[in-house]
Amino acid sequence: MANRFGKRGLLAVGILAVWLGGLALLAQRELFRPHTEMLAEAGLRVTPGATYFAVLQKGQQIGFASTTVDTADGGIVVADYLVADLPLAGRMHRASARTTVRVSRAMRVTSFSLDMDADLTPIKAQGRVLGDSLLLLIVKGVPGQPADTQRIRLSGPILLPTLVPLAIALGERPKVGKSYTLPIFDPASMASKDTRIAVQAESVFVLQDSSVIDATGRWHGARPDTIRAWRLASQGTGSGFSGWVDEQGRVVLATQLLGLTLQRRPYEVAFENWKMDVAKRSGQVSPDQDIYESTAISANKMPRQHLSELKLRLYGVDLEGFDIKGYRQHLKGDTLTITREAPAALKGAYELPNGAKATVMSVFMDAEPLLEVDNPEIRALATRLRGKDTEPRVVAERISRWVHDSLAKRITVGIPSALATLHARQGDCNEHTQLYVALARAAGVPARVAAGLAYLDGKFYYHAWPEIWLERWVAVDPTFGQFPADASHLRFTIGGLGKQAELLRLMGTLKIDVMSAR
Repeated sequence: MANRFGKRGLLAVGILAVWLGGLALLAQRELFRPHTEMLAEAGLRVTPGATYFAVLQKGQQIGFASTTVDTADGGIVVADYLVADLPLAGRMHRASARTTVRVSRAMRVTSFSLDMDADLTPIKAQGRVLGDSLLLLIVKGVPGQPADTQRIRLSGPILLPTLVPLAIALGERPKVGKSYTLPIFDPASMASKDTRIAVQAESVFVLQDSSVIDATGRWHGARPDTIRAWRLASQGTGSGFSGWVDEQGRVVLATQLLGLTLQRRPYEVAFENWKMDVAKRSGQVSPDQDIYESTAISANKMPRQHLSELKLRLYGVDLEGFDIKGYRQHLKGDTLTITREAPAALKGAYELPNGAKATVMSVFMDAEPLLEVDNPEIRALATRLRGKDTEPRVVAERISRWVHDSLAKRITVGIPSALATLHARQGDCNEHTQLYVALARAAGVPARVAAGLAYLDGKFYYHAWPEIWLERWVAVDPTFGQFPADASHLRFTIGGLGKQAELLRLMGTLKIDVMSAR
């Protein structure tokens, strides 16, 4: 089992990080009427309370979540918590996230904190808004290492996306057909993106108001209550919210990625029953539950490995907004042709260590949150691997080989950190890619993260890999030990987790026909 999933498991693209990414995102608000008016109205109508949820996958509970709203000291505190056992590559992976956001009565964020704990190093982030023009973001990863501090310019008030239900439901009575434009800001990618949230439908739900226990010790819902709710959904390529919300702005049912849902239930039904089931579970995962297998896309043909060219027909999903076109990828209609870089494309147009700094690609040599390019350990290793060589291709390939040989191939769940990966010496494609990009940049080679699909054993799996700048962008894959990466790598996004979240649009909808391969 370990060998079977060892390589497939490396095809992850931060499942949990993308799934829980909304808890780490901030949102600037620009609604159809002045946002200050609507948010102030919503803030005045917020009432304290707690709601609890079962996290379900295909009808089976795999986790627990809660949202608590408190009003104190003239402001509002919203705390979100989620813990789940994710079925990945044959076994369960426990992961949790806790977010606390403090907002004024005008629904303006003053500070927030995020704690994520998964397979490797826990990630802690704290943010503080200074006026309406600056966000001070502090990210803490590896214990004993200094925190990464970023100062991010803002163009106005910010909100957490988990506050979208409150802002929309309490600002005015939701009306089917109404929509709101939300520029979503992602601290991971340091970028914002407009997302449209639409009120799509209105319906009535029957929810259980309390719990009773039976003779077996299992809890059941009691005292049914009928409530009205509205379906909110993000549209386009941005991140946002999708689910049913009641008139108090509390989530009733929310759709997550990979067929996962949050379903409101009484506390004992949501938590105590799940805790009881976890104690009885064997820990094994059936193939129909496994997230890797359920999100993979079957191929009508079986291309061989190490392809130099691959031609595919892509259909079933709108490809607008994806980073499909590039030097090695050519899209004509619904036909995508991918060509592996020839040796002539691997020649660098500059010399190391500082030759690339004079080019427009120098931005791809900077440090980013969890991409600790300037850390002394990263710098020292990059310098050692570069040696006295000045040819970027030689150094980039040497780094690729070192990362491939030095990291144990282990499936992980969480947000990857280059420095944490260097310490742990293990991980899947995310850790391999994050560490490679940090080392390449520290060595003077511009590098970035790419993500999409990679072919393996009859299916296309979600995967991440680096791209480096020589005379042009070249795809490499230290996870698979390929330099350059073969033509079975289908790029859909460029950038970190904020961009990789766009891959969710492909899940369950994208179809692929292999037209030719060589």
